[in-house]
Amino acid sequence: MKERVFGYWTLAWVGLISNIIALPIIALIISSGAPLKVANLTLAISLGWPSAIVGIISSSALLAEKKWGVTLALVSLSMIISGTAPYSIIRLITFKDFLGIGGLTLISSLFGILALIYWCNPKHRRKIRL
Repeated sequence: MKERVFGYWTLAWVGLISNIIALPIIALIISSGAPLKVANLTLAISLGWPSAIVGIISSSALLAEKKWGVTLALVSLSMIISGTAPYSIIRLITFKDFLGIGGLTLISSLFGILALIYWCNPKHRRKIRL
């Protein structure tokens, strides 16, 4: 009998949906004439889209109950945190943008940290999945 892990299916689906939604949001932020246009473009190409694509693949693997999906989820979440945390801090200090892009990236960074803590749970690496 399989051991049940609380929140596994919910977070796998939320990860898949949020990563799919992230792709056009990143494109929208780049196409807007916002300040820090070069930083937006650089972060989108180097971290934003790759982490969203890795997140889509990892969420799909988690839904298929593959063990390597947890590893990819950790990689994707680490990429998200490494991009959004410094970007949100700079944006909040420079523009006081709490209700705009700065606040959104800060919230996504905090959710990324919480999700990273969840997926680091050793129960995900035991023999409960293929």
